[in-house]
Amino acid sequence: GRKVYKFFLFSLLSHAGSLLLTVHFYTVNRAASLIPSTALGILLLILSSLLAYAGIRRSLRNASLFLSLCLTISVFWCSYGVVFILGGQGVLNDAGDFRNALVPGLITFTLALLIIAVVGFLHREVVLAMIASAVSFASAHEIAMHYNTAFGSSAVACNYMIVSLVGGYFALGRFLYFLTKEKIVLPGTDPSKNKTHEQIKSSSGSMNHFATTGLILNMLSASIFGCRLLGVTSKLFIGQVPWLWASGVYQIGICILSYRAMDTLMATFFGFTAILKFAGGYSLLYPIWQPEEPSFPIPFLVVFAILFAILALFLMLKSLVDGLYLLFYVAYCIAISCCPKGFFEGGPQGMDVAIFVASALMTLIYQYNTKENAVIPTGKGVVKALLAHSSFLKLREGADLHAPYLGYSKYADAEVLGYACSVLASFAIMLTGDPKAPLATVVVPWVVLAGGILKLLGGSVAFARGKTLESSAFILYGVMWIIWGLTRYGGLCGTTRSFHTAVGIIAFMLFNGFIIFCTLFLSITWFLYSLTFLLITISFLLDAINALPAGYDIAAALIFGLVSFYCFLSALFNSIFEGSCLPMGRPIVQLSGVGGGMSKCLHLPARKASSVKRIADILKNGGTCGIPTDTVYVLVAACNRPDAVEKAHNSKSQAQERPMSLWISSLKQLEPAKHLFTPLLWDFMEAAWPSPISLVIPRGEWVDFLGMKDSSKYVGTPQSIAIRIPDCSVTTHLIDLVGPIVVTSANPTGEADTTHHNQVYAKLGDKVDAVLCDGPSPENIASTVVDCTKINSGNIGFFRVGIIPKSQV
Repeated sequence: GRKVYKFFLFSLLSHAGSLLLTVHFYTVNRAASLIPSTALGILLLILSSLLAYAGIRRSLRNASLFLSLCLTISVFWCSYGVVFILGGQGVLNDAGDFRNALVPGLITFTLALLIIAVVGFLHREVVLAMIASAVSFASAHEIAMHYNTAFGSSAVACNYMIVSLVGGYFALGRFLYFLTKEKIVLPGTDPSKNKTHEQIKSSSGSMNHFATTGLILNMLSASIFGCRLLGVTSKLFIGQVPWLWASGVYQIGICILSYRAMDTLMATFFGFTAILKFAGGYSLLYPIWQPEEPSFPIPFLVVFAILFAILALFLMLKSLVDGLYLLFYVAYCIAISCCPKGFFEGGPQGMDVAIFVASALMTLIYQYNTKENAVIPTGKGVVKALLAHSSFLKLREGADLHAPYLGYSKYADAEVLGYACSVLASFAIMLTGDPKAPLATVVVPWVVLAGGILKLLGGSVAFARGKTLESSAFILYGVMWIIWGLTRYGGLCGTTRSFHTAVGIIAFMLFNGFIIFCTLFLSITWFLYSLTFLLITISFLLDAINALPAGYDIAAALIFGLVSFYCFLSALFNSIFEGSCLPMGRPIVQLSGVGGGMSKCLHLPARKASSVKRIADILKNGGTCGIPTDTVYVLVAACNRPDAVEKAHNSKSQAQERPMSLWISSLKQLEPAKHLFTPLLWDFMEAAWPSPISLVIPRGEWVDFLGMKDSSKYVGTPQSIAIRIPDCSVTTHLIDLVGPIVVTSANPTGEADTTHHNQVYAKLGDKVDAVLCDGPSPENIASTVVDCTKINSGNIGFFRVGIIPKSQV
């Protein structure tokens, strides 16, 4: 249903947008256009946002061709609309300005949509291929129209008319399909005949299907400067900024979606390229307030090239093609650092041409390889195979099972990008500039975007993963970089500093002091990371009061940058390789029971059947595990493993008056001993279970039928045993795999019940072998206990049922 709804929305939006452009190009040669440029631009912006919604808010189990087409047309119409708004507001004065503004973007989307169309036809996605090819041909005709008046606007309008008709036809077909409850089906619009079996996997080794759009955005930004070098456009100016900044905004969105797809490396790469896009747009805006072209901080660009190179090496573990592609950006950063005017010089623009071609080829490879039976070789697994025999570097297989599975987060860890942004921001401010002309050097986008916005993104993802301290630090540092970058390097505070600025910096220092204290309980590296940022804030404070010693700011930035660089490498290594190649270090102050299980305890999501099977194997082999139930989290062991039951008993340091209980998944497990129970008790158990009610029944020979052996002395009292069938599908399925289990509460004796898997991890630490994680428990209290010892005595006259607290069993 969701897929059909999204396709209907896409068809309707493509019909509406194409109809708008059809009307525009049919009337463009009139004295007064039927649709004013500003109004057309605003409408295209609205449609582009809805198209982005249609692409992003769909299930990850649908075909990526639709996703790529939605997002590609969305960013096309977004940038296109802003250019029309600039024209309507008089920023673009003549036809030459319109040509220079529109052609680089049109070239990109002509090629990108043509690639999507070809792949669509090859994969038999005819409808999407027709829409993509028609928009591509419309863009090609519009390019020709700008350079030769013999090509009228009618050809452009005709192509958009095709898109409008195709989109309108399929929107009408899907509307009638649901309105008539499948009685009226227009030819080719039956959703049941167009189901796709393609799935986007969430594992780290799968292809990131959002990457195709990210590669197209790389083509777009490269086209702006490459067209200038090749003479396609005559100048670089403000009219091309919409393409650059729209691609930067969408690139940040692709970065977030890549984290959603569990692809940390490509998400980091797209975060890096978004910085370059915003910096390029900033450079084109620079002539508005300064007559000369800006210069660039060389230390920043050299470090940026190093980060790209390291990321390329790690991406080669995924595929050789991906790693080689990133080397183009290494050369690009070096080319910019070698040219004092950066984006305006021929060297970087030559690399833009190379990046455009490489991105186009990568787009074709990524888009074509979305089908499992259609694969272009990319060298996938070549480097991984070489490392398979290495004893020092061992690649991780699957998810990081030793890291806490926190909450319901569906994002990969974003700490790599957060640390990298700290490196970039610190090295960006190492170049001492003229305080009277703070904008003379391009620093604002490096500090505000890299140090601020992307660090906020990393903090938000860390918060979604349940990393409260790390997210707080990233968000605090991101806000600090944004404020300082806009005031100091944006020229907002001029050459004088104020008392209010100093007070604000002191407030940040106080917050950072609290973070430094908290990192004592996290790791040595995090302690040094937060402590060295204090040096940065001190330099900001001294600069605000005009008391900054010569060289102090550069030394502070260098120290913080080096510490952040180590954190960046450590996060990369620990996300790819097993063991501690570059350890983060243990906490300086260790609290009892906190963090003790990081090296041993597995954390498995309860929603996966493979996780339950993994827990079952651990229990069969004599392990103890924390699991969710219909009440609170409990600590369990297989009742036929006396060593495991004893381990669970000792981990709680329980006294004999607080015995463990017994759980089964069905009364069939007690069928062999049914003759040992009175009919009344048996009927009562059938009526009461499954439920959160534990029945206390006399100990007897029936215990031997469950295979408890020597472990029975740890369960119940010498007179009775508490037994129940939980009303929880995960727990009962686990018992089906393992057999009857021995259960106790997952908390030290005397403490409150454990209602979240994080509490199991914090309270028991490495005393358990694994935790089955399912977020907050449905109840905040343990099960109800019913005393049924008299029911099985055979003396109905002494029948007694009483509800007593679990702690008194």
